[in-house]
Amino acid sequence: MKTNRIIFYAATGLLTALMLFSVGNYFFNHEMIKGAFISFGYPTYLIYPYGIAKLLGLVALWVPTFKALREWAYAGFFFAFILAFFAHYMIGDGEQMGALIALILLMVSYIFNKKINR
Repeated sequence: MKTNRIIFYAATGLLTALMLFSVGNYFFNHEMIKGAFISFGYPTYLIYPYGIAKLLGLVALWVPTFKALREWAYAGFFFAFILAFFAHYMIGDGEQMGALIALILLMVSYIFNKKINR
């Protein structure tokens, strides 16, 4: 049981660090993210709401009383990472590995969250 907790906290902590780096870019390096969104064909007005949604998803992952919201956060992150992987792959910028790493961390976090809360 202790090993499961360690793996959960390690995976969730690394995922959180990755997401905070991403959100930091959304808010503090807006021009670079704006260029990326334009190259993907996404509207740039989504940058700030998407950054806020990522922050709210992280809160849902870490607060233990938000069990239903945690499931939705895992699902939202799953779809976001899948879509990010294919968006980067399709434009060929070579940045899809970040999304793949985030997806792996998310799956490990989810699996060990389920093992802990049985």
